[in-house]
Amino acid sequence: MKGGGALVIVGLQWGDEGKGKVSYLLSRRASYVVRYQGGANAGHTVVVGQRRMKFHMLPAGSAAGAAPCIAAGCVIDVRRVLEELELLKQLGHGDRLYISHAANVVLEEHKALDAHMEEARGSPIGTTRQGIGPAYADRALRAGIRVEDLTDSKLLDSKLRLITKLHGCERLTSSEELAQTAGSLAKYVADIPVLLNDAIRNGEHIVLEGAQGTLLDIDHGTYPYVTSSNTVAGAACASCGLSPRFIESVVGVAKAYATRVGSGPFPTEELGGEGQLLREAGGEYGTTTGRPRRVGWLDLPLLRYACMLNGVEWIALTKLDVLASVEKIKVCVAYVVDDGEISIASPHMLARGSVKPVYEEFSSWNKLSTEEARHIAAKGWDELPTTMREYVESIEKMLGIPIRLASIGEETGLEVWR
Repeated sequence: MKGGGALVIVGLQWGDEGKGKVSYLLSRRASYVVRYQGGANAGHTVVVGQRRMKFHMLPAGSAAGAAPCIAAGCVIDVRRVLEELELLKQLGHGDRLYISHAANVVLEEHKALDAHMEEARGSPIGTTRQGIGPAYADRALRAGIRVEDLTDSKLLDSKLRLITKLHGCERLTSSEELAQTAGSLAKYVADIPVLLNDAIRNGEHIVLEGAQGTLLDIDHGTYPYVTSSNTVAGAACASCGLSPRFIESVVGVAKAYATRVGSGPFPTEELGGEGQLLREAGGEYGTTTGRPRRVGWLDLPLLRYACMLNGVEWIALTKLDVLASVEKIKVCVAYVVDDGEISIASPHMLARGSVKPVYEEFSSWNKLSTEEARHIAAKGWDELPTTMREYVESIEKMLGIPIRLASIGEETGLEVWR
C-alpha cells in the first residue's frame, strides 16, 4: 500500500483457506491489524519456524507485530482474548490491544443455546457450538451485553436476567464473576473508528482480517449452512467505522483445492480415496473443533462469484504443496444446469441440487520437502515445478485475476511472490 490506507483480507471459499499465514505476511509493515467479524468460531494458524500459533479471537496478523484490534462487528469470548494476549506478550509484542466498546460478549448461556439449537434442528448445520449465533441474535434483539457494559455489575445483572427470560434458559453466568474477569479488558477498550481513521490520515497502514469465508456469509453464502455474520469484504467498513474510500486493496485467499466443515452443499466434494489423501496431506482438521473437514476440488464458478462480491484485486493461493499427494488434479471450470453451461454461480443455486461440475484435469507434481520449499521460496517463481506453475497460471487465466502469492508450505517463508 502507498500512503495511508486499509487492506482487506477475505476468504473466498468456506473458510480454512490459510488467511492466518497471509495476514501475518501482510501485517509485517502495518501499524494495526483488525478482526472485523466473527468470534471464537474462527481458527487462524500462524507457523513461524517450529512454533505453531493458533488464534481464535485476536487477528493472526498481530503475531507479526502489528497492534491487534477487535472491531464492533465481532462477538467476544473474554477468556480467549486474554489467553491470546498472553501469547503476544510471550512473543515480545508488548501489552497492546484495542477492543471496540461496541463489540458484544459471548456468554455461557449462548454456548448452551448453540448446542441446544443444533440438537433441536434434526439436521444439524454443523456450528462450532461456541455461542456465536445466539450472541449475534441477542445483538440484533438489542439485548446483548457489550464490552462497555462489563464494568457495571448492576447493568450486567439486569441484562443477564433479560437474556435468560427471552430464551427461557438457565442462568449460567454470574454478573459479578463476569465483571471481575472482564475488568482485565477495561484498559484495552477504545473507540476503534477514531483510532483507525486517525491512523490512516497520518499515513499509516492497516490490515483488516476477516474470518470464515465468503461462501459462509449469512446473506451471500450457502444459507442456512452459514456463519452468523457478514464475511465479505464490505463488512469490514461497517464493523470498523471506516469509509469505503479508505480501502486501497482487497486480497482474496483461496486454497488450491476446496474444503468445508459441517453440513451443506459441496458440488466438488471428493468422497473417494483421493479426498482422504488430500485430507491427510493437508491436515484438514478444524482448528477450533478438530473435526475432519470435507475435501474436494477447486470450484471456479463459486470462486468467480466470491471474487466478484468482494472486488478482489489479487489472490493468495495456498496449500499448493498438498496437491502433490494425488496423481491427477481436477478443477471445476463450469456447471451444467438445466442442460446449459454456466461459468459463474451464486451459492443459492447449489440448494437446487441439480448442478453438475465440469472438470478439467491437470498433471500433479512431486512432493516437496521443507528444505526444497525453502530453496524454491528463496529463488522465486521460476524454481517452482513446471506443472505447479502451469496449474497456477491456468487458474489465474480462467479467473482473470492475478495470483500474486503462491504458498507451498504451512510455515511462513514457504511462499513465492509473483
